[in-house]
Amino acid sequence: MDPQAVILGVDTHRDLNVAVALNAYGQRLGCLSVPTTEAGHAQLVAWARGLGAIDRIGTGSFGAGLSRFLTSAGLTVLEVDRPQRRNPRAGKSDPLDAERAARAVLAGEVRVLPKGGDGAVESLRLLSTARRGAIKARTQAANQLHGLVVTAPDALKAHLRDLTTAQLVQRAARWRIGAARDPLPAARVAIRAVARRYQALEREVRQLDAELQPLVRALAPELLAARGVGYETATTLLVAAGEPGAAALRGRLRQFLRGRADPRELGQDGPASPEPPR
Repeated sequence: MDPQAVILGVDTHRDLNVAVALNAYGQRLGCLSVPTTEAGHAQLVAWARGLGAIDRIGTGSFGAGLSRFLTSAGLTVLEVDRPQRRNPRAGKSDPLDAERAARAVLAGEVRVLPKGGDGAVESLRLLSTARRGAIKARTQAANQLHGLVVTAPDALKAHLRDLTTAQLVQRAARWRIGAARDPLPAARVAIRAVARRYQALEREVRQLDAELQPLVRALAPELLAARGVGYETATTLLVAAGEPGAAALRGRLRQFLRGRADPRELGQDGPASPEPPR
């Protein structure tokens, strides 16, 4: 490492980030507090570059926005799990936590997944949230569709009650209907409307899947290669691993991606098992 290199540790919060800079020898170069805004992020980078060439940056669990900003500036960002304090009664020290993060990076102890500073994990989270909403709405539409069939006039119900959801949607969406002045045509209008809503939600899910799957393949191809792990499971794991307080899951996921853990362990609670000696 260049002796002039700067290692940053950042204790991240909702409204304020506290950074400590070290040189390659572990000597403390300074400490800075900045707001969690784009201007604050820029101030942090300018301050650190004034101390030397930035080598790596360790951030905390709440630093997704900071990570994206730093990575877009061409900097290497790693996520550092919040340290366990030896004396919890002593209170919290943001500069001390930031320095611990910097020293963990300097010592090569940071082996957790980056939180997607390039925006990939955050994109995954946003798309996954939209997909879950579309699936929930699609399920509600399917339930409403079958409910309408149950309460429809007998002449209509007799032709529809034995159809699957897919068959019912396909048939009802094509209906040509006149004015809904009586219960029978009104039932047909209502069923057709919900069937077409279901089709629209189906298209929405497919469009979101088309965006999600390349992201998952790029982020964790080893995860997808595991038996029994599909795109939905991989997406859930990657998004969950980026959440605050998910250190145990990140540890298991990290070990799995290195081929050191059974994929069945990824969903278990409790602390990650220790890594075997090198």
